[in-house]
Amino acid sequence: MPIDLNAALGAEITGREFAWSPSDVQHYNLALGAGARWTEPAELRYLRDQDPQVLPSFATVAPTFHETDPPKVQFTGIDIDLAKVVHGSQEITVHRPIPAAGKATTVGRVTDIWDKGSAAVIWREDTVTGSDGEPLWTARSSIFAKGEGGFGGERGPSTKSETPDRAPDFDVRTPTLPQQALLYRMCGDRNPLHSDPEFARAAGFPNPILHGLCTYGLVLKTATDTVLDSDATRVQSFRARFAGVLYPGETIRTRIWLGAGELVIAASAVERDDAPVLGDVVLRFR
Repeated sequence: MPIDLNAALGAEITGREFAWSPSDVQHYNLALGAGARWTEPAELRYLRDQDPQVLPSFATVAPTFHETDPPKVQFTGIDIDLAKVVHGSQEITVHRPIPAAGKATTVGRVTDIWDKGSAAVIWREDTVTGSDGEPLWTARSSIFAKGEGGFGGERGPSTKSETPDRAPDFDVRTPTLPQQALLYRMCGDRNPLHSDPEFARAAGFPNPILHGLCTYGLVLKTATDTVLDSDATRVQSFRARFAGVLYPGETIRTRIWLGAGELVIAASAVERDDAPVLGDVVLRFR
């Protein structure tokens, strides 16, 4: 059905309670390639049995980690075929370090809906509170829904940030595995776009693509390991726009510019002449 702007804009998204364990965190970190440097103490922080280090990007999978059904894009006033949807952007702000185990409650709402003519961009914000009643993190994300525009909404801004006009301070290459998407989907993101060749081709891709949120986590880990001494507790927020696709087995090139309390980052696919993968990437740290 077409988007009902009046019903959808500002609508609350049903809250949910969820929990996670150290094994879930280890599983997520392994899905991002943790353990490749299996004898280095800093790398093994991600895989400790009782208190594995938690990257802020774990917040993107924690509420749905144990789900096995494909996600649905159904909210008040919105009902969209999953094959039409790609992730647009993601931002996580942590209010304190995420513990290796915990229980929390999330509540969300639709904050913006932009009419791009041929597509719609839908923004949501989720606030997560720990079982102690204190805030844990806030997530803000958008999806791009092809063919869902033309409903009469505002077009929204089209600005994007630029990387600094100088050589990056760090230039890192991170290989991905051919089975990277199959590993990452076990973290609760079972969209067949990342595992089913026929579904991917019907959506306009030659083969299944890597989850944008997997790339998001991979780049966050790369930046944390490269600049922040592999200390995920120093990350305050991490945002990115999904500027292109990455195919499993490709290599991510992460260019990092160091500023006062923040890193500006660009990520691209090495094998496709540095085709952009993530843009408008900013990591703020303490």
